[in-house]
Amino acid sequence: MNILGIETSCDETAAAIVTDGRRIVSNIVASQIEIHKAFGGVVPEVASRHHVESVTRVVDEAFRAAKMSWEDVDVIAVTCGPGLLGALLVGLSAAKGYALATGLPLVGVHHIAGHVAAAMLTDEGHLPALALVVSGGHTELLRISEDFRFARLGGTIDDAAGEAYDKVARLLGLPYPGGPEVDALAAKGDKDAFSFPKSLLDDPSYNFSFSGLKTAVANTLTKKRNAREDISVADVCASFQKAVTEVLVEKTARAVLETGLRDVVLAGGVAANSGLRAALLARADSDGFRLHMPPLALCTDNAAMIAAAGYYAFRRGAVHSLSLNAYATLSMDRWQTDAQL
Repeated sequence: MNILGIETSCDETAAAIVTDGRRIVSNIVASQIEIHKAFGGVVPEVASRHHVESVTRVVDEAFRAAKMSWEDVDVIAVTCGPGLLGALLVGLSAAKGYALATGLPLVGVHHIAGHVAAAMLTDEGHLPALALVVSGGHTELLRISEDFRFARLGGTIDDAAGEAYDKVARLLGLPYPGGPEVDALAAKGDKDAFSFPKSLLDDPSYNFSFSGLKTAVANTLTKKRNAREDISVADVCASFQKAVTEVLVEKTARAVLETGLRDVVLAGGVAANSGLRAALLARADSDGFRLHMPPLALCTDNAAMIAAAGYYAFRRGAVHSLSLNAYATLSMDRWQTDAQL
């Protein structure tokens, strides 16, 4: 079964064709990073306008790269939420137009389900499992069933981890996108130079909080600047990253112990963070669970992950009508149960 995936939830215009949820035939991504650098972050209206200009071209390129035509496609999968509403509507409108013209079934995909499916594109046979999803807009622990259904164990009560990375990067004057810059500098710094808070580390829930950590970094920088003291940006990055990763790793390891699940999927844009990957790998080795991580190219937004998630959703009967809408916020429960999305 060949699935065409379309992804436009933020600032990447992407299209891909994936066979049986496992084999990437083509995967095209038109990035807007250079465009948004001038603004220090994604401007929704600008992102939407560039999606309009790029989406059909990117879909055509996905077909050319796959050496396929519409006759070879069985299902169209598209991100319907969560994300930037205007950006989502561009991809969704294109997918609905293609579905109307071809008669192919349409499957709306939850963006986070796509990130989880990214790990399944290169590493099979690990469901049921836990998923640690870490991105600019999401930080949560999910339980995944054998039929690719999700139950939320907990998540952030304020800032997501990726959002905290971006804010700290701006405080330090680092270029956009800030997360990779912080990660690179953290490898050169002293992770014990500053004692930043590890919020909710001892809380028995699976919830996270990173707002206080961001504030602690801001206060530390303000005090040092007011005192005209030298600031080691690398040390700040390393200490900040240590505070984030320790909480993420500890809560994930606790979930492994309490649920009895021995497979963990790391997903989302921050899954590309070298410090987090290394810390989770070390904990997996010491605790004896199996860690599944997508390659770096599949950690950030792409359409192959949407096609893969669409395949598993279609297999369990998820097909949407042309009235399918886009949602800036969308819970996993609603996505899985509301056929009238």
